[in-house]
Amino acid sequence: MASRRIGTSEKTYLDNDGKGASEPSNITPAVPSSVIWKLLSFTFGMITLPIGTYFFTLNYVFSGNSTFAGATAAVMANVVLIAYVVVAMKEDQSERQEEEEKKKKSL
Repeated sequence: MASRRIGTSEKTYLDNDGKGASEPSNITPAVPSSVIWKLLSFTFGMITLPIGTYFFTLNYVFSGNSTFAGATAAVMANVVLIAYVVVAMKEDQSERQEEEEKKKKSL
C-alpha cells in the first residue's frame, strides 16, 4: 500500500489557520486573570479552612470530641462553597449590567 507524501510547497490544515500573514495572532487568555485568582483563593480556602477549623475546635473548643470538630469543619467547607457561588453570581450580574450600559450608550 502506497502512502501519499506532502510536498514542501503544500500546506496541511494544521499550517493554515485561516489568517493572512499580515494579521497579528490573538493570544489573549480565554479566562481573565481575576477569575483565576478568585478560583485559586477559594481553592486554598477550601483546603485550609476546614482542616484548620477541625484541629482548632478539636483541641480548644470541644476538648477532644472529634465528632463535633468534624461537623464544624464540614460546616466551614460549606461556608466556603456558598461564598464562592455568591461571588460568582455577583460577578456575572456585574458583567450583565456593564453589557446593558454599553447597549444604552450605543443607542
